[in-house]
Amino acid sequence: MTHVAVVGAGLGGVSVAFELREKLGKHSKITVIGEGAEFNFVPSNPWVALGTRKRDDVVMPIGDFFSKRDIAFSPSGVKEIKATQNTLVLNDGHEMAYDYLVLCTGPKLDFAAVSGAGPEAGGSQSICTVDHAVTSFHDYQQLCENPGPVIIGALPGASCFGPAYEYVLSLEYELRKKKIRDQVPITFVTPEPYIGHMGLGGVGDSKGLMEHKFREHGIKWICNAKVTKLADGTCYFDELNDAGEVIKQHELAYKHSMFLPPFKGSPAVAAVAELCNPKGFVITDKYQRSPKYPNIFAAGVCVAIPPIEATPVPVGAPKTGLMIESMTSAIVSNIEAMEAGSDALVEPTLSALCLADMGNTGTAFLAIPQNPPRNRNWTGSGRWVHWAKVAFEKYFMYKIRRGASEPIYEKLSLRFMGVERLKPKK
Repeated sequence: MTHVAVVGAGLGGVSVAFELREKLGKHSKITVIGEGAEFNFVPSNPWVALGTRKRDDVVMPIGDFFSKRDIAFSPSGVKEIKATQNTLVLNDGHEMAYDYLVLCTGPKLDFAAVSGAGPEAGGSQSICTVDHAVTSFHDYQQLCENPGPVIIGALPGASCFGPAYEYVLSLEYELRKKKIRDQVPITFVTPEPYIGHMGLGGVGDSKGLMEHKFREHGIKWICNAKVTKLADGTCYFDELNDAGEVIKQHELAYKHSMFLPPFKGSPAVAAVAELCNPKGFVITDKYQRSPKYPNIFAAGVCVAIPPIEATPVPVGAPKTGLMIESMTSAIVSNIEAMEAGSDALVEPTLSALCLADMGNTGTAFLAIPQNPPRNRNWTGSGRWVHWAKVAFEKYFMYKIRRGASEPIYEKLSLRFMGVERLKPKK
């Protein structure tokens, strides 16, 4: 019996496990190894941080749903990968042999790259995990009781900017609802070379759209910003010009701050010889497969994707939800082909569809493929995006409860927008 081990129980790990079960059938064993027993729908974390969702609304005991689909699950996490022996060592001491290994380990949050950054150090809040979002909500409540300046943004080397835009505009909306917006100056501090860059070189007219949103809501912004320290309610950062030269050093006081960190790879994955780049991200070929270890695949944030372009302050390329599901579909098809002795492997399209909620409105981005040059490049906004994001949250949680990877109505709706998960076979 073929054994496929999936490391990671987030969006990518859950998607690939359910699709593997559908495609490989009962003659295969599938095991998912997560770090903890919960699945967190991460796109909803900004809502948790602002109190419009509770923690229990966006997490679920994922093992229950795996067991219904005959998928084994361990919450122990992986301590070591013995790639040459096709064996995993779990944190509980057990060893597990595999035929194929799929890595969906997500990121490790590198707050240590900036002094004082992150909830543990106390200099800034985070929405990267549900528990961080809960802590951020408590800090937000203190802001409401004692209003003052707010700084939102991203640290140097960050690659996931969408949640920062969501959070700052949703926060601004909630402050207006409470009628204390006039007491809360908001500044957006980002390493991006311009607002709306998002690590993608922009999508459609994202620059013009986001600048309009910020002007409309009275949010100041500073780009090419290299944060160096967060301490005692003050954000210290250098502002660079296009040549990478420091043109101004800032010290901004704040009552509440939220910064997205740079990412790095999982220590257990990064320790495998010739599997990863220096930051611990998995090097893959166009089939999502390791060139060094052909039975190891990777999807999601743990995959090494180079930056779109050089920028004065380093920024990475994001891995969005649709892009991750594109990777997982390619992995499943390629494992299925390898099991059948076929060399007809497929490539993911790596398209991006992002719904960014902004309180009672929102912005949608569609990039096919995610990295330029693109076949489609579109940005839109309106109240419909807010409701689409709410609907997507409910739909994805429902999909997990059913153990489905891509119901027919999802496939048809994506095709209507011109989105395919896989490139046509050659």
